[in-house]
Amino acid sequence: MTQAAEHFTFDGHSVPLRAGQSLAAALTDAGLRRFRQTAKGAARGVFCGMGVCQDCLVTVDGVPNRRACMTAAAPGQQVLTQNPFPDLATAKVPLAAHPARVIAPDLLVVGGGAGGLSAAIAARAAGASVVILDERKVGGGQYFKQSAVSAPLDAQQAAGAELLAQALAAGAKLIGEVEIWGAFDGLLFLAEHKGAALVARPRAAIIATGAYERPEIRPGWTLPGVMTTGAAQTLWRSYRTLPGKRVAIVGSGPLNLQVGRELALGGAEVVMIAERGPAPWLRPLASAVLAFADPGLVLSGLRMLSDLRKRGAPVRHGTRLDRIDAEGSALRVTVTDGAKTTAVTADAVLMNAGFDPQNEILRLLGARANYDPAFGHLRVVRDERCATSVPGLYAVGDCAGLGGAPAAMAEGRIAGRAAAAELGFGDGYDVFADQRQLRRHRRFQRQLWALHDVAPRLPEVPDDTLICRCEEIDAGQIRQGLGERPGHAGTLKRATRVGMGRCQGRYCGLVAARLVAAATGMPVDERSYFAPRVPIKPVAISSILAAEEALKDGL
Repeated sequence: MTQAAEHFTFDGHSVPLRAGQSLAAALTDAGLRRFRQTAKGAARGVFCGMGVCQDCLVTVDGVPNRRACMTAAAPGQQVLTQNPFPDLATAKVPLAAHPARVIAPDLLVVGGGAGGLSAAIAARAAGASVVILDERKVGGGQYFKQSAVSAPLDAQQAAGAELLAQALAAGAKLIGEVEIWGAFDGLLFLAEHKGAALVARPRAAIIATGAYERPEIRPGWTLPGVMTTGAAQTLWRSYRTLPGKRVAIVGSGPLNLQVGRELALGGAEVVMIAERGPAPWLRPLASAVLAFADPGLVLSGLRMLSDLRKRGAPVRHGTRLDRIDAEGSALRVTVTDGAKTTAVTADAVLMNAGFDPQNEILRLLGARANYDPAFGHLRVVRDERCATSVPGLYAVGDCAGLGGAPAAMAEGRIAGRAAAAELGFGDGYDVFADQRQLRRHRRFQRQLWALHDVAPRLPEVPDDTLICRCEEIDAGQIRQGLGERPGHAGTLKRATRVGMGRCQGRYCGLVAARLVAAATGMPVDERSYFAPRVPIKPVAISSILAAEEALKDGL
């Protein structure tokens, strides 16, 4: 790794940076993990790594509430720890909003990952005009995670670069660094792009926003240095930054094994991978069915396990996380394997216990969904073309229910052509080949997840364990609210403020719904959750006002 020549300051101290790094990556490289202070005096750092949790806020050049994971590091920046209540009187005055930019493509694709890029390519091949809106500066999504600092790391990243190049070569227009904060009937989308308002009025839309990770809610899960497995993967794959020299990984699912291997190859010491699910050799039938579904991917998984063993990374099955405690500058991780309790020390603790769809836009637009009790999340109802119950609205990939990247790509091709055909483009695309691939990918995913333990759980934790990260609502307050017998998660929200923070309940809301269901004896269904509200993500008031002016003018 070459020595950085440029620097910025963090709380007055010089921090080196490498070209392309995010602030979160540069600070992590420097061993700095405390980015903000909460109202109750607790320290927080990077957690989700994808702009969802809002926990890595810092003040940059006098502007508060900047997400370190989504903000590029630049020479000369003056970055400060985010205080719980920034002094707005001395904060930098934002520039007046420019008039809203209005776009009206044939097809709008929201999300530039595996599914969204595939949809854009297919729709352009049919002749429709396509605009892709993506949160990140560079497309590729969470699966392909493009590098911002070097050439592709491996074949997976190279495949993502090729898919992105194909979409751009096909004529799709990609607008990055976009935050969609509102979606309304008639396929009207309101967004913010680099501080300016963006209004989109497409004829049809494909939502491909993916999913975010389900964490392990245990004592200590909000400590700096504790992050999702995907956040650590982003640090490494996008910025070549290790989350720590010593890493522990907890939860359940194939991503934990993949990232453990990637970090080990990158030079980290993986002190433990604690998998909640049983060892695959204890489930020979399920393992055999998985191998039959896709022998190539199974062989890849076996090579991954072999690499982990060669590098001394212990994989413990049937093991659950008990707690995480700060121990000096390190973290002490305690896990239980049956009657045996083990503790290890690490610089960073990574957690992934499944995924939850990022479906707020779909729900705002009224797309019908059903609750999937096996995975504990909503699955959007779609037909064989990936069309939702809303005319002109399609959904592909994990935002509609967990399915994996290969399935998302097949769905993207199907939805892209179907949407274009509905708009009068194309030549009667035959979906048979893609439908066949899609069925195979879905079969494999079902068998893969059968070997892991991602079933939703109630948080059996002490009263002082935080449930709502943003509002710092602990389990004791939640239990007190449940004692009043709320009939819905929304009632619990009003009683306790759970889910009222900046992330709008993306982590605690699903837990609140399950807790209310358990307290009332009613099953969780599609009506059990907090209703999505506008703005679905924090946005500058100036952008909201600019969008309002554009709508008043009939744009």
